[in-house]
Amino acid sequence: MGIALKEILGWARSRKLFALLLVVITLGIGILIGTIVSGRVSATRPLFSLGTTPLAKPDPVQMSSTFASIVNKVEPAVVNISTTQIVERSPKTRPHGGQGGDQDGDQDQFQDFFNRFFNSPDEADQAERSLGSGVILDKKGYILTNNHVVEQATKIQVQLNGDQTLYTAKVVGTDEETDLAVIKIDAGKDLPIATLGNSDGIQVGDWVLAIGSPFGLQATVTAGIISAKDRSNVGARQFQRFVQTDAAINPGNSGGPLVDLAGQVIGINTAIITGSRGYEGVGFALPSSTALTVYNQIVTTGHVTRGSIGVSFSEDQSSNTVLLKELGADYGIVLQSVEPGSPADKSGLQPGDVITSLNGKAVRTGNDLVNPIADSPIGDKMRVDYIRDKKEHETSVTVADRTKIFPEQASDADSDNGEPQADAAPAEFGLRLEELTPDRAKKFQYGAQHGIVVTDVEPASFSEDIGFGRGDLIVEINHTAVSSIEDYRRVVSSLKPGDDVLFKVIRHSGDEQNDRLLTVMLAGQVPAPGQ
Repeated sequence: MGIALKEILGWARSRKLFALLLVVITLGIGILIGTIVSGRVSATRPLFSLGTTPLAKPDPVQMSSTFASIVNKVEPAVVNISTTQIVERSPKTRPHGGQGGDQDGDQDQFQDFFNRFFNSPDEADQAERSLGSGVILDKKGYILTNNHVVEQATKIQVQLNGDQTLYTAKVVGTDEETDLAVIKIDAGKDLPIATLGNSDGIQVGDWVLAIGSPFGLQATVTAGIISAKDRSNVGARQFQRFVQTDAAINPGNSGGPLVDLAGQVIGINTAIITGSRGYEGVGFALPSSTALTVYNQIVTTGHVTRGSIGVSFSEDQSSNTVLLKELGADYGIVLQSVEPGSPADKSGLQPGDVITSLNGKAVRTGNDLVNPIADSPIGDKMRVDYIRDKKEHETSVTVADRTKIFPEQASDADSDNGEPQADAAPAEFGLRLEELTPDRAKKFQYGAQHGIVVTDVEPASFSEDIGFGRGDLIVEINHTAVSSIEDYRRVVSSLKPGDDVLFKVIRHSGDEQNDRLLTVMLAGQVPAPGQ
C-alpha cells in the first residue's frame, strides 16, 4: 500500500512538471507569433493610431489675380531711396583755467588733439540717414520721388527691386511747390519703368495700391480705395491738392506710386495725417496729372516754371452766392487784387471783377483759374471773360513768369533752378589732411612713423564709406609710400573712377589704459566725380 502511494505521488509530480513545461512552451510560441504578427501590422498601420489619416498637400488654387498682376507689372519700377544729410553739432567745450600752470596747458593741448580727432559721434558733425521711395519713369534711370526725401541730402543712394547694389543718384531738379523731385542713376542697363496715368479720371471708391518701402521694408504693397479728391487743406503750398486714400502709407512710403487697377501710377504718395507717426487710415498722394507736368519740365529744363497773370482772390468770397448775385454773376472768381504792371493790369482787369471763363472754359473754382495759367508756356495769350458792374466783358491776357510777378513767393527751387547749393570745395575723397612733422609725430605719439594725418572726414563721403576716421595716419596708397600731402595728391591724381584703391593706415587703438598703434587696411573703388 505504501509503495503504491509513492508511485502515485511520483507520477503526479512528473505530470505537474510536464504541464508546467507545456505551459512555458505554449507561452513562448504565443509571444513569438504575436511579435511576428504585430511587426507585420506595424508596417501598414501606425503603432499609435487615432483613427485618422494624414493630410495630403493640395494643389495650388489660383485666386483673383487682379492685384497680383498689377504688382508684377509695377513693382520692378519702384525703388528704395536712402539719403544722407549732414547734421551740424556743436562740440562739447571743456572748462579751462584754474590751477596747474604750464603742465595743465600741455595736458590741454594733448586733450584738444583727442577732442579733435577722437571725439565721440555726438561731438562732431554727423551723417543723418533717412529712407524713402521712388518710381522709375524712364529706362535711362530717371526717377520721380518727393522733394522732402532728397532735400538737403549730401548723398543719395538708390536700390532697385531685387538688386542689392546701391546706385548713387544725382538730383536733376526739384519743385518745392508740389514737393516733387527727379533724380537719376546710371545702372549701365535699361531699367523697368512704370507709366504715369491720368488722375483726372479717378473716382472716390476706386481701388488703388500703394507700393514703396515703409520703415525700410522694400517692395511693400498695401491696398485701399480713393477716399477723397482735391484735398487742398492738407499741404502748405498753393499747388498741392491731393488724392486721399486709406491704403496704408507710412514713413518710407514717401515718393512711391499710388497705382490704379489699370496698373498706371495715378499719384505719388506724399503725406499722412497721424497722431502716432504711423498709419491711421488717412494718406495723401499728389495726383499724376500734376506730377506729369512737373516731371516733364524738370527733365527738359532742369527746373519748373509756372505762369501767372498777376491776380489774387479768395476762395471763400468766390463761393459766396449772395456776393456773386450782387455782382451780377452766377459763378466765377472774384478778384481781390491786381499786381501793378502785371499782365492782368495791362489787360484792364481790376479788383472786384468776376472772372467767369478762361479760353472758353467755365471758371467755378480757384483751380479752374490757376492751373491752366500755371501750366501754360510763358508768352501764351489767354482769353478772359469777366463781369464788371453786372456787365460781361472780354479781354486777352499774356501769361508771364510767376516768379517775376510774385518774387517773394518764389521757392528756393525756382530761384536756383533746382540745382543744389554749392558748399565749400570738397577735399579729395572727403579727407582733410595735415603734414606729419617730427614735432607732431612726437607730440601725438606716432613715434617714427611717416605719413599724413587725417584731420577730418566728411560725412557721407567715399572716405567715410570705406572706414576712415579722424586721426588716421595714411602711410601708403596702392603700396606707394606717402610722406607728404604732395605725395598723396600725386598718387591720387593718377586714379580714375572705377579704379581700386588701397590705403595703409596707422591709427590709435583708442584704449585709454593701453593705447597702441594699429595697422589698418582700407579699400574701395574710386567714385565718379560728385559721388
